[in-house]
Amino acid sequence: MSLYDDAVLVLKGYEDQPELRDLYLEHLAAHPDGMYKPCRAGHITGSALVIDPAGGRVLLTLHKKLGIWLQMGGHCEPEDTTLAGAALREAVEESGIASGLTLLPGGPVRLDRHPIPAPCNWHLDVQYAALAPAGAVAEISEESLDLRWFPYEEVAAAADTSVVRLMEATRARL
Repeated sequence: MSLYDDAVLVLKGYEDQPELRDLYLEHLAAHPDGMYKPCRAGHITGSALVIDPAGGRVLLTLHKKLGIWLQMGGHCEPEDTTLAGAALREAVEESGIASGLTLLPGGPVRLDRHPIPAPCNWHLDVQYAALAPAGAVAEISEESLDLRWFPYEEVAAAADTSVVRLMEATRARL
């Protein structure tokens, strides 16, 4: 199965946010290249909120280009075979947590569509949650200005509403 086929299957099985889910599916139907960055109409991205439930905290990255605190995530790569795998790969790469991250069962937690600068127009982000092992130590990557664990109650003051919604949905699923 291709990454494109996996994404369609994942999105068809996602029961929340039906209008946004349908928009993602329509985008993929109209753009067979819609999984990858070169698609100028926008492209699917995979992200994961790294969460430490035992410690009551989430790991956020200070995005190098945007200068805001976000969950780990980014573009799908040709070697990715599943959307969940792409999100987990991004979480491992950007968090520096080399072992022990696992995706929260149940598939994507949320979808978030947001504008990006030209030449592309949109990121159609499929958001997962990655559970960190107790005592996980993060290590900053080249893609971040900073990397920091935030207690749940401090996320709203540091991050935008999309991250807050993702954290709330993740905690509800836990």
